[in-house]
Amino acid sequence: MIPYGRQDISEEDIQAVIDVLKSDYLTQGPAIPAFEQAVAANCGVKFGVAVNSATSALHIACMALNLGKGDILWTSPITFVASANCALYCGATVDFVDIDPLTYNMSVEALEKKLQQAEVEGKLPKIVVPVHLAGQSCEMEKIHLLSKKYGFRIIEDASHGIGGKYKGSPIGNCLYSDITVFSFHPVKIITTGEGGMCMTNDPEIALRLTHYRSHGITRQPAEMTHVPDGPWYYQQIDLGFNYRITDIHAALGLSQLKRLDEFVQKRHEIARRYDTTLASDTLTIHYQHPDTYSAYHLYIIRLKKKEGGIGRLQMFEKLRAAGILVNLHYIPVYHHPYYEKTGKYNRADFPNAEAYYAESISIPMHTMLTNDEQQFVIDQIEKPMGHQNLF
Repeated sequence: MIPYGRQDISEEDIQAVIDVLKSDYLTQGPAIPAFEQAVAANCGVKFGVAVNSATSALHIACMALNLGKGDILWTSPITFVASANCALYCGATVDFVDIDPLTYNMSVEALEKKLQQAEVEGKLPKIVVPVHLAGQSCEMEKIHLLSKKYGFRIIEDASHGIGGKYKGSPIGNCLYSDITVFSFHPVKIITTGEGGMCMTNDPEIALRLTHYRSHGITRQPAEMTHVPDGPWYYQQIDLGFNYRITDIHAALGLSQLKRLDEFVQKRHEIARRYDTTLASDTLTIHYQHPDTYSAYHLYIIRLKKKEGGIGRLQMFEKLRAAGILVNLHYIPVYHHPYYEKTGKYNRADFPNAEAYYAESISIPMHTMLTNDEQQFVIDQIEKPMGHQNLF
């Protein structure tokens, strides 16, 4: 079986975890700030706040920007549900902005048009969450300029993006956003097992994120309402959660981070091989914007609707039958019953997202993919369709 994504664990990674297991700290120890500082330095940003998942990171990012009841968050419909759910956790409402037909990221043109209409209706978003699908950055400079005009805050969902660049600078530097969120799930660029991180240049936001990830508790006297009763003293000053990451996870992430550039380079090599062999009159490869350097978390192909050509479902089933565990990223969020039952979303409002969903497949893209395995994937995609391919 050839999975679409897979972790790449070295002996050094294993030893880093063993060292923590033999230490005095399994959680709330020195590996966590070391990991946070290393990721922040890599991105050229001031603060990193590590948590137990990117979902948790998105949630507390919204909280740190004071999203609440009566507020609106906009994001891309082509994303994992967490990009939208984070607003609902805060009591806010969610709407979506259609994607660009080439990059599959949030369309700046659709965003501007929607903002103009929302201003007339008095329904502007408080937060916009652009999603860097597959590791390619959105057009953040343009989105940032719109944020200044229309007064919204920005959280970059860069769950796919660590190691990528926008206009020559690392994704995560928050030059065009308030907060950037990374994911360290096993299929992502680097992994902590489960984990995520919020990046920011704002010290007040960083402090709030730190409180929210750990029950809203502080042990810092300067943050307390009165002088501590003694050295044991702590105060809950916000309503937070237990979203802490462990030192075990952080040690793995810190070790993995050393190979980040190597991982992304290998993914680019795999992408170039796909690029040069797969593009055809029936299959579209993922366009790369000249301002971006993708982390290539995913490699997405689209099956064009040509007369007599193989359809997306047929290709998906054919590849699965051959032992290639392709996937689809993503079902438009508004298709899910939880969102559909609200009656708020009209599929006709998102023509590019609908077309993308009808045609797309994620094929294997990970650093453990061998040349022979990749060639097998290519051969199976190009192999003529027949009854024997499915049964």
